[in-house]
Amino acid sequence: MKKFILLLAVCAAGAAQAQKLPDPRPFAKTITADDLKKQLFIVASADFEGRETATEGQRKAAAYIENYFRTLGLKPGNGDNYQLFYPVFQDSLEQASLSVNDQPFTFNKDFFVPVALDYSAELGSSEVVFAGYGISDSTRNDYKDLNVRGKIVLVLGGQPAGTAPAPGRRGFIAKQEAAQKNGAAALLILQPNIPRNVRDVKGNMSLTEYPRTIYPNSYYITEPVARAIVGDDLTALQNGSAQPKTYTVNLHLGLQKSTLHLQSSDVLGFLEGTDLKDQIVVLSAHYDHLGKRGNDIYYGADDDGSGTVSILQLAAAFAKAKAAGKGPRRSILFLANSGEEKGLFGSQYYSEHPTYPLDKTTVDLNIDMIGRIDPNRKIGDSTNYVYVVGSDKLSTDLKPISEGNNKKYSKLELDYKFDDPNDRERIYYRSDHYNFARKGVPIIFYFDGIHADYHQPTDTPDKINYDIMEKRAHLVFFTAWEMANRNDMLKRDIALPVGSR
Repeated sequence: MKKFILLLAVCAAGAAQAQKLPDPRPFAKTITADDLKKQLFIVASADFEGRETATEGQRKAAAYIENYFRTLGLKPGNGDNYQLFYPVFQDSLEQASLSVNDQPFTFNKDFFVPVALDYSAELGSSEVVFAGYGISDSTRNDYKDLNVRGKIVLVLGGQPAGTAPAPGRRGFIAKQEAAQKNGAAALLILQPNIPRNVRDVKGNMSLTEYPRTIYPNSYYITEPVARAIVGDDLTALQNGSAQPKTYTVNLHLGLQKSTLHLQSSDVLGFLEGTDLKDQIVVLSAHYDHLGKRGNDIYYGADDDGSGTVSILQLAAAFAKAKAAGKGPRRSILFLANSGEEKGLFGSQYYSEHPTYPLDKTTVDLNIDMIGRIDPNRKIGDSTNYVYVVGSDKLSTDLKPISEGNNKKYSKLELDYKFDDPNDRERIYYRSDHYNFARKGVPIIFYFDGIHADYHQPTDTPDKINYDIMEKRAHLVFFTAWEMANRNDMLKRDIALPVGSR
């Protein structure tokens, strides 16, 4: 009996010892504001041209990250490769034409086409039907008593003055749907201020080739084109007094586009663990941004250069800990995603082609924008915060661990406002962690909020608050330290939330 009691005591002591974690603070201290700043001025520099997915700037950034992982002694995270390549498809406009009564008009001056939503086609017609604002929903029906089947329809952009769209309806798509439902062959939209994205000759990117749209081809037209069609009625159209009418003109529309087959990549650095090395902690951030628009470079310092360089410095800190014989017990995958700005492409591809089993992945800690201060919080000490998103969505273990490490070490205010299921911004669905969450992997998303430089060329590294960025990176490190060294994987004891991105 005494031997049995002694054995239990030894086992209990061993378990307690195993659960007692090494002190992470000496290694957290190696993540400094100065080092974060030095790297961010590289990653968010003009040399990387805004790091747009499937461009030379993105490839340069990937090479920089890969080289840094090599320098740290991390193993490749995809077999023998540091990069996980995936295909990207993009529509590209080859040619677009529009003529009225044999008078040609100039593309990108007189008319524009939404490349991603149109398809290659040639169309001629002797009739154009004016159909008001082209709305057909619970609020109004501009197609009432009109026969537009097989005809080209002209509509006004926007909404009638003093009205709002029906719930859930969006202007351009609603007009396309109404034209399609009524059998129109093509849609002309008179809009003085053409949306900027419509001016691009390349369409949206996709992980799969786009199927041909079910909607009729749509052309945004300017006043000169409209005048050539409706003549002196243009003023009445513009002031809203014109009635539906059919115009007899010789109209020709042409559009030819192709699909570009491109490639992008995630960058994966792997730090092997010890006794629990088959279990994985993922630390992720996206390194892509919006690239160049004309002469403007969208530097993406906060979004998400701040997350990218934080991941690099976290990798350096964990590599130093391993060299000092301080673990980690679990392996850590440092995952730099591309394609986030295009629709979470890189993380989606990884989640569908994981290099390490997702059922052995205990958590994804995702960093996306941690270098700035939400303008709504610039009062007193309220800047000492970070938005923590999703910590209680899939595991009852995770939020207490996060809060415990913050209370013990970082002492930030953890703001959970974006966990509100009625969050209008739907932040929970808008970064790479979501592709882990939808596979059942517990996640935390660290975020600083929206500011005036978000998705603007002015998101530059000189505007980053490096001191608060360091504190936020430390919190991720402390949380990851416990994730990598605790005895058990996180419980997955909360059902996947209903909803989609």
